[in-house]
Amino acid sequence: MASLERLLAEGRILLADGATGTNLFDMGLTAGDPPEFWNTEHPDRVKGLHAGFLQAGADIILTNSFGSNRHRLKLHNAQSRVFELNKRAAELAREAAEEAGRDVIVAGSMGPTGELFQPLGELTEADAIESFAEQAEGLKAGGADVAWIETMSATEEMLAAARGAIAAGLPYVVTASFDTAGRTMMGLQPADMPAIFAGLPVPPLAVGANCGVGASDLLVSVLSMGEGGSAIPIVAKANCGVPQFHGEHIHYSGTPELMAEYVRLAANAGARIIGGCCGTTATHLLAMREALDRYQAGPRPTQEDIEAVTGLLASPPKKDAVPRRRGRRG
Repeated sequence: MASLERLLAEGRILLADGATGTNLFDMGLTAGDPPEFWNTEHPDRVKGLHAGFLQAGADIILTNSFGSNRHRLKLHNAQSRVFELNKRAAELAREAAEEAGRDVIVAGSMGPTGELFQPLGELTEADAIESFAEQAEGLKAGGADVAWIETMSATEEMLAAARGAIAAGLPYVVTASFDTAGRTMMGLQPADMPAIFAGLPVPPLAVGANCGVGASDLLVSVLSMGEGGSAIPIVAKANCGVPQFHGEHIHYSGTPELMAEYVRLAANAGARIIGGCCGTTATHLLAMREALDRYQAGPRPTQEDIEAVTGLLASPPKKDAVPRRRGRRG
């Protein structure tokens, strides 16, 4: 199996795949149905999605297992199927990777539990670690090369997922969603993310940003993440433009041309792994592959450069408030 650590050491920029959920919806998945059930109900469609991304030139494909932890599956009375669904998800991606005839990384997608940690909620650190380790064990058994911990908001959950991957013996990558005025929903700033994992026995292979509210916002997060001088590789996996509701259907505004420009900006911002998240199809990814293949390094972009190409920020970071000087009472 391919090694993400080795591919990163070779120095080239790697292309991760596009969206899983939104593409499965286009294939017939209905609202409320867990995508992970398709690993056993429609394995041909799941494998076909992987194959399409590989034909478009992806170096990394993510398994259809984002919500396959016990807490998410409990909502569908399927908490006993964690190992089965994760193993099958990795097997389908591995089959597609083997048929590609080149080095492909199978990344085991691990999303958040949907629970709040104590004292805000009932989730304990031990339960979270056990939950993620259980998921990682299934992914490893199915042939995943790396655990891909994504769309995270809380520092505690990122660390629990990392410890779960380590317990299962899988190297890991962590990406967060900076979708709330330049921070995660739980208040984490991009610049602070690389340092989170400093105390763990095994560091992540890469950290970065995914999903969020648009390509421009994610690129600014990537810029911020790289300003701390950390040597850890950075991941950029942005949504395909900005989501727009057309009746009951969500349309993403990004064209293949926009996503090609996004690749160039992400690479100049320092990203070593670049892919697409919600709304990104194989057609978008093909344009991204072509952009990456002809990429020539340019200057590090500014926020103004990014907005001029990919559009205004949808949720701009709030400027630090200047404290008011108190007047004397008298």
